[in-house]
Amino acid sequence: MSAVEAPIRLEAHEPPEVRGRGRDDVALLVATRHDRGLVHAAFRDLPRFLEPGDLLVVNTSATLPAAVPAGDLELRLSTQIAPGRWLVELRTKDGDRFRGGREGDRIPLPEGRGATLLARHAGRRLWLAQLEVDDAYLRRHGRPISYGYVPHEWPIEAYQTVFSLEPGSAEMPSAGRPFTTELVTELVSRGVLVAPLTLHTGVSSPEHDEPPYAERYRVPASTARLVDAVHGWGGRVIAVGTTVVRALETVADADGHVHPGEGWTSHLVTPEAGVRAVDGLLTGWHEPESSHLRMLEAIAGAELLERSYCAAQAHHYLWHEFGDVHLILS
Repeated sequence: MSAVEAPIRLEAHEPPEVRGRGRDDVALLVATRHDRGLVHAAFRDLPRFLEPGDLLVVNTSATLPAAVPAGDLELRLSTQIAPGRWLVELRTKDGDRFRGGREGDRIPLPEGRGATLLARHAGRRLWLAQLEVDDAYLRRHGRPISYGYVPHEWPIEAYQTVFSLEPGSAEMPSAGRPFTTELVTELVSRGVLVAPLTLHTGVSSPEHDEPPYAERYRVPASTARLVDAVHGWGGRVIAVGTTVVRALETVADADGHVHPGEGWTSHLVTPEAGVRAVDGLLTGWHEPESSHLRMLEAIAGAELLERSYCAAQAHHYLWHEFGDVHLILS
């Protein structure tokens, strides 16, 4: 998809609140697959595009301050595998990937703690490491993971959504960020339903085309029943974020029936496999090498996705977690 590019001028460098705007004061591009239509709007106009009886499924995972100083390096927590065992990434102070390290090395952490590297993981970019950290320790010493397009540090609150309940994500499930309590109230008052699930995200890799790692998820029985009920009366199930798509498609039958479930998912949504449980997706704007684009193509189709990204660039939509939003509807 050659037109899917993210020039530097299109990257969101800070939260919209810093620019004197509200969280919901970002741009929204609505793409509809049935008529190949594109509509430019503001995110706070979202109620215009949803109908009574539609269902928004949201991710309640909260973001960890997962970047911890580690001597001359930065240790980024990705996924907790077991008590005292994490997948971690090592970066230099400049944010570059650190390619050194050997099994058995102890990486120094604040308060005299350390992380012991046990084994390479996932294409040799991540390590399985032994370390003991808890929420209080991360609040004292950690900061949110960020990349070069965000030149300043922002507090962890800037990386939480109104749906954040359970800490566990290395990086923010950012599709939910533009929602405000007022907007959620307006949607509910208009008959739009909201249901939760949880999927804890690992670290991303903006410089590598890598599939997402296995991630922990939980789809409650109440959410599974509501998804089936909405499909039964002809409503649409709209996933707020690619994390929600991954979780729902993990527990969906071939006919789209959704079961409750929890555990680890390695499910990948591709154009070849298609989607079974969702009728739309609310998401940000992704890098051209991102594996998320394969999921978006499964929902939008290649031609509409290409047109959406061309339109977003022409209208200067902003990329990344503090940027603008893309709503894809069937």
